[in-house]
Amino acid sequence: MDKNTLRKEILSQRKAMSLEEVNKKSDQVTDLLLSSEYYKNAKNIMAYIDFRNEVKTERLIKTALKDKKNIIIPISVVETRQLILSQLLDYDNELESGTYGILEPKKEFIREVEPSCIDLVLIPGVAFDRRGFRIGYGAGYYDRFLEKVDKSAPKIALSFELQMVSNAFEGPHDFPVDSIITENEVIICKR
Repeated sequence: MDKNTLRKEILSQRKAMSLEEVNKKSDQVTDLLLSSEYYKNAKNIMAYIDFRNEVKTERLIKTALKDKKNIIIPISVVETRQLILSQLLDYDNELESGTYGILEPKKEFIREVEPSCIDLVLIPGVAFDRRGFRIGYGAGYYDRFLEKVDKSAPKIALSFELQMVSNAFEGPHDFPVDSIITENEVIICKR
């Protein structure tokens, strides 16, 4: 099976999950992350806003804001396939549907942040292998972005168990993650 076929197959399986199942498993992933040293030690957390049955991040983001952590979210720039980072202060009032239908800050709430200040990166994806390599949506936003993040900042993928694969077909420009948190376990990636 090639990368594109695998991507389509995993997306189809993820899409077939019920909202109840997505919410339950997302809560399990969130609980594991919130109890981790990664979370406890981080002050500036980059978190994605979920869409299309990704691991949900709303509860995590709201909890982090209550815990006085800085939440930084990505804004996709389609023309350059780059991510701009913006600090989020209020999940319920500062977001609107943006690129690809993903929630992004309204123009008046964009507070740009440099990638170098981030000390924990939470990464979405379609599929992951236990070495930390990922299959994304194919546009390369995160691979280009991760070049700019401090090497010491943990890069953590949030994933459902069904997204775990034996081989994510890493390429020369792919940035692996350090750990993957599923509803069942925290995987420390070994390469």
